[in-house]
Amino acid sequence: MTIGSSHCSDEHFLLLLDGDETSLEFRTAAEHVEHCPTCQQRLTELSGDHDFWQTQRQLLSPVEDDQTNTGELYRYHSIETNVAERRGAVETLVRDMLQSPSHPETLGRLGRYEVERIIGVGGMGIVLKGFDTELHRPVAIKLLAPHLSRIGAARQRFAREARAAAAVVHEHVVPIHNVESNVDHPYLVMQYIAGQSLQARVDESGPLSVSEILRIGMQAASGLAAAHAQGLVHRDVKPANILLENDVDRAYLTDFGLARAADDASLTYTGVVSGTPHYMSPEQADGRPLDHRSDLFSLGSVLYFMATGHPPFRAERPMAVLKRTCHDPHRPAMQANAEIPEELSETIDRLLEKQPDRRFATAADLQKKLERMLADLQQGKLRLRHAPLVRPWILGSAAITALALFVLMGITFYITAGVTRRPADPGRRYPIVNDSVESIQARLQALEGPSQVELDSLRFQLNSLEEIPFPETDLQERNDAQN
Repeated sequence: MTIGSSHCSDEHFLLLLDGDETSLEFRTAAEHVEHCPTCQQRLTELSGDHDFWQTQRQLLSPVEDDQTNTGELYRYHSIETNVAERRGAVETLVRDMLQSPSHPETLGRLGRYEVERIIGVGGMGIVLKGFDTELHRPVAIKLLAPHLSRIGAARQRFAREARAAAAVVHEHVVPIHNVESNVDHPYLVMQYIAGQSLQARVDESGPLSVSEILRIGMQAASGLAAAHAQGLVHRDVKPANILLENDVDRAYLTDFGLARAADDASLTYTGVVSGTPHYMSPEQADGRPLDHRSDLFSLGSVLYFMATGHPPFRAERPMAVLKRTCHDPHRPAMQANAEIPEELSETIDRLLEKQPDRRFATAADLQKKLERMLADLQQGKLRLRHAPLVRPWILGSAAITALALFVLMGITFYITAGVTRRPADPGRRYPIVNDSVESIQARLQALEGPSQVELDSLRFQLNSLEEIPFPETDLQERNDAQN
């Protein structure tokens, strides 16, 4: 078996994951993947499930003539094909899987559902926008990829996703309406969310506002808490799996394709890498045992993405991303974006701890933390990281200047009040003003240092203020004069 001039075949990937490391073929394939980003990405995608070995063996077995479209979806993912070719290839596949359309503007029918268009393509299947002709509502249909429909392991995983998602009933988890698993092409039907993914939102608009980060993070944490309460670990929390509904401040967690029960033996299967590299926890990247706290690391990466516009760990190759996730510190979000409050940045830091026991204990704890920060933000209590950078002496000088002006205005009003005046002693100061001047001088004394020139100027003005003569007229005399 030799590697062609371009990239590894699935047979090579199977060899790397389940072959003899001492063989020449293994070493040849490993050397190629070491220097080929495309094959590294493909290997990461294929190794995302414990069922990979069985699936690949079945894929590499001989097929009948009517199953020759097995590789079509893989060709869709290939970076060598342009966007138009990929879209056309997937649309052709979908049309072949559907019944004849009842309307010329639709792609076809799937049971009682009219399929309108393709929304997206993932590792396990194709997502379609449809219309439920019985309940008269739009729906999203996730269709198992055609090349996986004939493979028992893939069908079992697809059914597991449906069961996992259906078990979580929560306002921030996309609900499952229907599941059809005993058909040629299994599919599940979900609520259609009119909007875009968090990934698309940030790609389009850049980093989000602090209030949006807190709101979306709080809602995603709430959805995760509901999943964890059902004993599920999502394992693929990322911006593409958080949907934002149009015109409504609501986020939805979706795609439980990698979800596992916390007591599932395959959840701790040594060496299995599952998830999306930029949002994996260190324990996922290492293939170590994991629990719900792995999802918290992933959500921390999502919060970082919302705050900065990029994930916390970046590299040209997927394997390098995983290495950085496991061993390198991240740059704090408040250093990448000065608009991020210190407390939010520290919360993200805690979520991105390498050791699970140093993160938040539960998603519910994180939700409460973000909810409290959002309330503080709305009340003006959440401090921005750049606030301390404004020199204290500047703020102090401004306050002193304002106070001095206030005192001066009071003096002016008093002098021009129209009361009967007696000759004043030039050296006498009105007691109230005298106290104010001494108070200001005390504050000036504490602020000396950074800008002595400005402080000396203020002191000169205050000294001049002390020399203003004031009449001896007391309050009673003023009242008598006014009467």
